[in-house]
Amino acid sequence: MLDFLSGGGGMGERIRAFPWTQTPLGAPETWPQSLRSAISICLHSSFPTAIYWGPELRLLYNDAWVPVAADRHPAALGQPGGEVWSDIWSVVGPQLETVLATGEGFSTFDQLLPMMRDGRVQETYWNYSFTPIRGEDGGVAGVLNQGNETTERILRERNREAEATRQRRLFEQAPGFITVLRGPDHVFEFVNDAYRRLFGDRDFIGRSARDVFPELVGQRFFEWLDRAYTSGERFVAERSPIQLDYPGASAGQRFLDFIYEPVRDDTGRVTGIFCEGFDVTNAYVAEQALREQSAGLQTLNRIAAATIVEQDLERIVQLVTDAGRELTGAEYGAFFYNVVDAAGESYMLYSLSGVPREAFAGFPMPRNTEVFGPTFTGAGVVRSDDITRDPRYGRNAPWAGMPEGHLPVTSYLAVPVASREGGVIGGLFFGHAEAARFTARHEELILGLAAQAAIAIDNARLIRRVQEANEDLEQRVADRTAELTQAHETLRQAQKMEAVGQLTGGIAHDFNNLLAGISGSLEIIERRLAQGRADGIDRFLQGAQTSAQRAAALTQRLLAFSRRQTLDPKPTDVNRLVFGMEDLIRRTVGPAIKVEVVGAGGLWIAKVDPAQLESALLNLAINARDAMPDGGRLTIETANKWLDDRAARDRDLPPGQYLSICVTDTGTGIAADIVDRIFDPFFTTKPIGQGTGLGLSMIHGFVRQSGGQVRVYTEPGQGTTMCLYLPRLIGELVEDREELDAKIAETGAGETVLVVDDETTVRMLIVEILTEAGYRSIEADDGPSALKILGSDARIDLLITDVGLPGGMNGRQVADAARETRPGLKVLFVTGYAENAAVGNGHLEPGMEVITKPFVMSDLAAKIGDLLER
Repeated sequence: MLDFLSGGGGMGERIRAFPWTQTPLGAPETWPQSLRSAISICLHSSFPTAIYWGPELRLLYNDAWVPVAADRHPAALGQPGGEVWSDIWSVVGPQLETVLATGEGFSTFDQLLPMMRDGRVQETYWNYSFTPIRGEDGGVAGVLNQGNETTERILRERNREAEATRQRRLFEQAPGFITVLRGPDHVFEFVNDAYRRLFGDRDFIGRSARDVFPELVGQRFFEWLDRAYTSGERFVAERSPIQLDYPGASAGQRFLDFIYEPVRDDTGRVTGIFCEGFDVTNAYVAEQALREQSAGLQTLNRIAAATIVEQDLERIVQLVTDAGRELTGAEYGAFFYNVVDAAGESYMLYSLSGVPREAFAGFPMPRNTEVFGPTFTGAGVVRSDDITRDPRYGRNAPWAGMPEGHLPVTSYLAVPVASREGGVIGGLFFGHAEAARFTARHEELILGLAAQAAIAIDNARLIRRVQEANEDLEQRVADRTAELTQAHETLRQAQKMEAVGQLTGGIAHDFNNLLAGISGSLEIIERRLAQGRADGIDRFLQGAQTSAQRAAALTQRLLAFSRRQTLDPKPTDVNRLVFGMEDLIRRTVGPAIKVEVVGAGGLWIAKVDPAQLESALLNLAINARDAMPDGGRLTIETANKWLDDRAARDRDLPPGQYLSICVTDTGTGIAADIVDRIFDPFFTTKPIGQGTGLGLSMIHGFVRQSGGQVRVYTEPGQGTTMCLYLPRLIGELVEDREELDAKIAETGAGETVLVVDDETTVRMLIVEILTEAGYRSIEADDGPSALKILGSDARIDLLITDVGLPGGMNGRQVADAARETRPGLKVLFVTGYAENAAVGNGHLEPGMEVITKPFVMSDLAAKIGDLLER
């Protein structure tokens, strides 16, 4: 009679022993065949299965369904469904009623059920189905229920989406352009505003790079993308030229610093490319101009220093002539003395550069023609892009072009060398076979060189006369030296002012361009509105807005340098911010650099602009990466600091309480003679062409404006530590995350937990949570120490171990060894890596689970409670 109740494991025994005569279902011997068949199927199913029977929907279920009932088991057996599931009956009750009424099955996926668990209502998600069971009269007598919980997957996906949103927001706010490409065709998945401002507001998303950028064919960018994708190796480009041809894109040739970073999936396969970079055109142009200017100034300074001490007139003139050819890039250079014969037309060749003297042996000295005359009379500079076509040259000459056998001169530049007494000493002449080789800048340099030459020649002549006369030699030399030193200092000051003018001129140039875009667009809009036309206005509005946004960005950078930018300070949990950036920083610096984040326990709250702080930390991490080309260690550490009068004075801060965030690398360090200048705008410790010198100055301005300070501690060859000091905010942080409001439930009953972690702080926090939840704890800092404890007679109910451990054993090896002597030992792995990589591609035995860092402490306590209860 009761064969249909045979087997079924634990629930089979419970159903057979249940007092059914006290329920409307009556004794099992009286159950209808439909119920008998259904319960037999239920008990022998390996899938979670339950039956709701009769008008009250009395509940019967199998062993696999017990975890669904959780703490309602075993009291749920035989009870009305509405009583068992009173907290979710508003959802499942109508679903069951519909099945009973219509006789049609029902199924749902990822159904939200606000279920009472651990004394509070929690979000739970389920896949389940309701199947009608027809009785002997053909009507629906009950419902077969099968399903499983999907809460963990839903929450994991939600967290992943939240992290992706946070990263997307961070990328949108990044000062540089950022894009994410997928697949071998490099299809756009994401571009930030900076990317659109540079390349134009094209239709990016879902299209391949080659479709979006047809003008880049032949500019090597596609080949670099293909190489990074197929090789899996990062590609870095600096000052790479690019020519864009698209409405709204930055016009003309630009220069970019950028990186192609391969994106990999969990198996290590490359699935896409992450690109980040900066438009460094202005910096590149300024660097080129500054490099040329610096080279010219160095040459002038070198010649000035050499000619000040040189007394040999022949040597002085040769030095000047050689320097002029170096400054102008001329193929040939010469110095002619202004020695006039009786006819007024004789000049003496004194020095040649770039050509042997024999080259002029067959030609007479220059005559007072329209070409040579202005130089020897001191009328001014003569510069010609093609002297053979210049109307001042060879007007009456019987030849076309240069005389036969003459050096091939096309570009021509001549500058008079005038004495301070007003007379013309001679002239500097330079030539090149190619046309248009000399510029206005070359004129300026040669004029400066001519002034130095005049001073040097005058000085040499003066010294010669003083030596010959032997009168007041010492005083005259002293006077002349003072005069030359003053002239040299004046020249240096002029050079400094020229450099400042170059910088301010560049900024003014940028603003004028932006203002032209704004005013021009508004003028066209005004004209069209006056004409009653509205077509195309949106294009000019967009142009004005784009120019205004670029002007605002330029102003923001200038304000950052002067510590006047507008910040959005908020009470900020700095530890959470730093740990939240750990993955981003690790991906940014690459696998060759080990990243370690050490958060101080009980870290104070700071009032700071979190977006600016994230940008500052990312910038410091990138600088640290560049200082470690062969890899190394990057450590980010937070701490509370009490600064007394002396410590505050050393850091140029008021005494008080501060938070410190220190970024330490094991790189090349900073030389002692430049460490005091690294926060100056446009100063960089990197070689020319590698870095703009803007990052540290902007970080310094932001921190100082926030009431803090930046300090650098460095040792060449050992590494550098950059410490940001931020004032403490007195008050409590108002959290906006629901999980932080969760209390640590006292679920423990004295069970003993072995905690294995080499990080003292992490171990301390886990032990604190265990104590608060009512558990006993034993600590170990590596695998061998843990095995000694596990090999003893000590009671251990749960092993919590970090996956990455020192001492030659990782956490998985410790757990496997422990189960050799303690079969069935519950294990909770703690890891900061991806779950699959940390525990062997997700192959966990029963009783083993994983929680990833960083985690909410209440979630850790709940996970521990669940493990020990099972």
